[in-house]
Amino acid sequence: MKVMPIEKKGITTSRLILGCMGFGGSWDNTPYTKEDVLNTEKAIDVALSNGITMFDHADIYRKGKAEKVFGEILQSRPELRENIVLQSKCGIRFADGKNPGRYDLSKDHILNSVDGILDRLNTDYLDILLLHRPDPLMEPEEIAEAFELLRTSGKVRHFGVSNMNASQIKILNAYCSEPMVINQLNMSLKEKDWIEEGVLVNQKEGIDVNFPEGMIEYCRLTNIQLQAWAPLANGIYSGRSLDNPSESELATIKLVEKLALEKDTSKEAIVLAWLMRHPAMIQPVIGTTNPERITKCQDAIRQAELMTREEWYSLYVASRGNKLP
Repeated sequence: MKVMPIEKKGITTSRLILGCMGFGGSWDNTPYTKEDVLNTEKAIDVALSNGITMFDHADIYRKGKAEKVFGEILQSRPELRENIVLQSKCGIRFADGKNPGRYDLSKDHILNSVDGILDRLNTDYLDILLLHRPDPLMEPEEIAEAFELLRTSGKVRHFGVSNMNASQIKILNAYCSEPMVINQLNMSLKEKDWIEEGVLVNQKEGIDVNFPEGMIEYCRLTNIQLQAWAPLANGIYSGRSLDNPSESELATIKLVEKLALEKDTSKEAIVLAWLMRHPAMIQPVIGTTNPERITKCQDAIRQAELMTREEWYSLYVASRGNKLP
């Protein structure tokens, strides 16, 4: 049986991840409520009951409140910590005072961010820390120093990136003592550049066929786990109301409905199964906090195994307006 690259690194986790951006109330400084805590706990329990044991955070989600509300639950139920995999991200800074919004992968910011993350989550360590966005001013030597301090202190066990290309990962790996284990990208039936990059890049003249530079190919060659954020494409194929949908969207919605009916499953499962059918063993980060929708996603694991090549291409072609790249 094929296993995910992350499992090859000794990180035991689930095929699906619950994204925690929706926890903690509003995107301002308004305190979260008791209802927010209850809703978060309910979502966590439903995820666990469906075999989802990995949870994805970022220090900026709800201005830190997503981690804080999650941490309140860990504080009241400490036995959960050893049964889940926690990852968080740092590197995005909101505009403040006279300072603009910016990326910051400096050594000091990474170290301070992790201390804040651990404090909010009420835990002594993160299983995985991701760099949230590439920083044009990043110094790989500084990042390597920060990672080494975090690793040797026991604060972070593994490291990865989000939204980075192959060259950016290579330069980090050249300086860090341990290679990146994850790259989290925007991948879905709607966002297909990750596929077409691989198809088109390898058609360019002069490409070294022994070392393709497509992002997907690079991650597969180096056993980097690909994670997909927004894998459900904000629900456009699974029931969200759309204003003026395109012909390709309508065709894809119709096909998703047809397949879900034929296979006696949910539309969410079909959309995720399409992504998970790819041989790269992509790990979707589902962003819903709705317990019913979390449950509907669980069958994606089975549906990915059942999805035929013809069904996969039918969805792909429909979403592209009935054409291949």
